[in-house]
Amino acid sequence: MSPTRAPARERHRTAARADHASPSAALTREQKLELYYYMRLTRSLEERLVNLYRQTKVIGGLFRSLGQEADAVGAAFALDKSRNDILSPLIRNLGAMLVRGATPVEVIRQYMAKGDSPTKGKELNIHFGSVERGFIGQISHLGDMVPVMAGVTLTFKMRGEDRVGLVFVGDGATSTGAFHEGINFAAVQRCPLVVVVENNGYAYSTPVTKQTAAKQFIDKAAGYGVAGERADGNDVLAVYDVVKRAVERARRGDGVTLVELVTYRRKGHAEHDNQSYVPAGEIDRWAAENDPLDRYVHVLRDEFGATDAELAAIDQRVQREIDGATDVAEQSPMPEPLEALRGVYGDIEMIPPVWYREEVKSAVTEHERAEGWGTYNG
Repeated sequence: MSPTRAPARERHRTAARADHASPSAALTREQKLELYYYMRLTRSLEERLVNLYRQTKVIGGLFRSLGQEADAVGAAFALDKSRNDILSPLIRNLGAMLVRGATPVEVIRQYMAKGDSPTKGKELNIHFGSVERGFIGQISHLGDMVPVMAGVTLTFKMRGEDRVGLVFVGDGATSTGAFHEGINFAAVQRCPLVVVVENNGYAYSTPVTKQTAAKQFIDKAAGYGVAGERADGNDVLAVYDVVKRAVERARRGDGVTLVELVTYRRKGHAEHDNQSYVPAGEIDRWAAENDPLDRYVHVLRDEFGATDAELAAIDQRVQREIDGATDVAEQSPMPEPLEALRGVYGDIEMIPPVWYREEVKSAVTEHERAEGWGTYNG
C-alpha cells in the first residue's frame, strides 16, 4: 500500500469489528480504555520531549512515533506478562516500552542524559532495556535485533519455557542482511518469535518502492516458510488481533510469524529531518483521515460506550504523570565523570584516580627547575 493512499477510517473500523471471534473481543472494557491511556501517554510524553528538545535540554536526537502509536501499544498489549514474554523495541516503539512498565520519569531522564537515568547518561533516547520488565535494549543498526531475538527465543525453546518473543523492525530493515539471516534462522529452528514490520512508508527518506519490488512485505514470509499476516497499523484493536494470533501461534509451537502493519510516520526520521522528500499534502491527509488516537476515540465512544468524562479523566491523568515526571527529571543530577567507566566491560571496583601531577606538590609550592638552569627561588 502506498503511503499516499490512506485507508478510509470507516471501512477499516467496520472490517476490524466484523469478526466477533477476534482476540480483541475478549478484552474487558477497562483493558480497552487502558489501550487509549497508553497511546495518549506515548503521544503526550513525546510532545513534552519535543518541548525539552527545543529548550536544548535533550541530549542527542529525538525520534517520534507520531501516527504510529497504535502499532507499539497494540502489539505489546498482545504479549503475556504473566508468562514473561519479551519484546525488542526500536526508536519509534516508546509505547511498547510503556506498556511493559517503563516510566515517563526514566524516559525523560534518559533523553536528558541524567545521572540517575537507566543508562546513567551513557546512552541516548530510549536505548535502554529491562529484562525483568520484559523489554531488551535496542541496537540502532537496522535489522540487527532480529538475529538477537532469534537467539533469545531459541533459548525459550531449548529450556522448554512457555515464552514468546516479539521484535519490531521498520520497512527499511527488511532490506538488510541481518534481517534475512535472523528470520531465516528463527524459521528453521521454529523459534517462538513474532517479527513485526512497521511499514510507515519511508526508510528515513527512501520510499518503500525504492527499496523493494515486493507489493507487500508479507509476500516475503513465503520465502522463509513462515506465516504472514497484514493489518491496518492505525487501528489499535486490529493490531492487537493480528499480533495476538501470531503470539498464540508461536506459543503452541508453530514457529515464526511475519506481521506487517501498514501505518505512516508523520514526523521526520528525527526532529532534525524536515521531510522535504514527502509529497505535498501527504502528511496532512494522514493526520486528518487516519490518526490512530482519533480513530480509537470514535470506537470507544460509538461501540464501547466510553463517555467524554472517562476519556477526559485519562487525559488529565496522563498530563499529571508527565508534569510530575518532568519536574523530577529536571532536578536529577548530571552523571559524575567517573560513571563513564562503570558497566562498560563489567562492574569494576572504582578507586580514586590519580590525576596528572596531582601528588607533585612542588609543582605549585616552588619552582621545579634546577638552580643551574637559571631559575631563581629567592
